[in-house]
Amino acid sequence: MTTATHIAFLRGINVGGRHRLPMAELRAAFERAGAANARTWLQSGNAIFDLPRARVERCVRAVADWIEEAHGFTAPVVVRDARELAAAVAACPFEDDDPSGRSVLIGFCLDAPIAARVAALDPERSPPDRFEVIGREVHLSCPDGVARSRCTNAWFDRRLGTTSTFRTLATLRKVLDLAGS
Repeated sequence: MTTATHIAFLRGINVGGRHRLPMAELRAAFERAGAANARTWLQSGNAIFDLPRARVERCVRAVADWIEEAHGFTAPVVVRDARELAAAVAACPFEDDDPSGRSVLIGFCLDAPIAARVAALDPERSPPDRFEVIGREVHLSCPDGVARSRCTNAWFDRRLGTTSTFRTLATLRKVLDLAGS
């Protein structure tokens, strides 16, 4: 079985003092669930690990169950392998909006949104923000800052009928470096 590098994005971890989860515990949880070479980036639930593709779903489910049992909250986990993540970053249509990557984000959806839901999104929801859905990712540019945007996880999740978690391009570039891509 060929091992690949995967990145797990946990939604809502260590945000505003809520849902505290020490990254050392998260790394240990991935390793207990069978992952190798588990590492994290920042305190916001970005975990990188190596595992055969066929065992990823079971590993992630074990980690999510552990979070709920040990810490008392549910944390949605979205996974991409390193190649998928690199492709999503390369496909970002807004990279030139902010070369630092701090006001350009990619939202990773658990499921690919259906075309009719994507078409129904209001592009004028939060000017001057722009977004584009490509496959299972939502690319978002927030030139006035993410805090001022009305294009939120909750809005995209309701409209697209899925669960998403967003990361800045700056964070994703670092995660890719750590993943060795």
